[in-house]
Amino acid sequence: MGKTKDVKQAYFDKLLALMQDYPSIFLVEVTNVGSNQLHQIRQALRGKAVVLMGKNTMVRRALRGALADNPQFEKLLPHVKGNVGFVFTKGDLKEIRDLVLANKVAAPARAGAFSPNDVFIPAGNTGMEPGKTSFFQALGIPTKIARGTIEIVTQHQVLSAGSRVGTSEATLLNMLNISPFTYGMTVVQIFDAGNVFTPDVLDIDEKVLIDRFMSGITTIASISLALNYPTLVSVMHSLVNSYKNLLAVSIATDYTFEAAQKVKDYLENPEAFASAAPAAAASTESAAAPAAAEEKEEEKEESDDDMGFGLFD
Repeated sequence: MGKTKDVKQAYFDKLLALMQDYPSIFLVEVTNVGSNQLHQIRQALRGKAVVLMGKNTMVRRALRGALADNPQFEKLLPHVKGNVGFVFTKGDLKEIRDLVLANKVAAPARAGAFSPNDVFIPAGNTGMEPGKTSFFQALGIPTKIARGTIEIVTQHQVLSAGSRVGTSEATLLNMLNISPFTYGMTVVQIFDAGNVFTPDVLDIDEKVLIDRFMSGITTIASISLALNYPTLVSVMHSLVNSYKNLLAVSIATDYTFEAAQKVKDYLENPEAFASAAPAAAASTESAAAPAAAEEKEEEKEESDDDMGFGLFD
């Protein structure tokens, strides 16, 4: 009895020490994950993360005992259910998530289990003798006899994600040597810097964040301008709009200033500006031509100085 109590206390101390030493925690689902597969996952994460498993009752008790000093751990309690474990890390969350999910093991369909994904039987020759046609007929799979063997005419879906695997489906898939399921750790929740969020947040790239941030700034600026309430993001727009109003007043009246005078001159004689633009471009090209010719001349002179001989000829 005393030994069991010491073992539990050692587990509590280890769990709390890891939670305080590592800023990020993955809550992982380990249903159908065997001990050998778990060992391989630990090896893949060695030096980057620490995997810790335990009974949910012990984990909840340890978390509740630490709430006085670490109130942020309360956010983890609702997610400690089912076959879950912990992965503690100080590394990049996306990299660790990918390492956790990378280890998958193919598994056959078992009657009574729930299918984690859609399962299809491909079209083609099965190599099975005609006497086993009844297995396909029971599932409504179109077949024909070709060269003394059963051939599936078209691809057929035998299981849908979330559906229970029947005896007929499991038997047929095993006869065809199809292992349709893969099992491994799956990330349920992520605890980072006192916040809990789902793993799909890691798939949001920087462009999406920047676009949403800019959209928020645009919305705030629009509201500020509509309410005539200045904010940091609306000041620039207010200044530009005020400058446009000054130009409009200057154009409509005799009052003028340097920038407004240029606008007035353009409005009074736009043809002059239109003809000035090609002339300016032509002068730039003509100025560049002598420089290019002079550069070619220098290159020619240098090549003439060599007289076709090297330095040591």
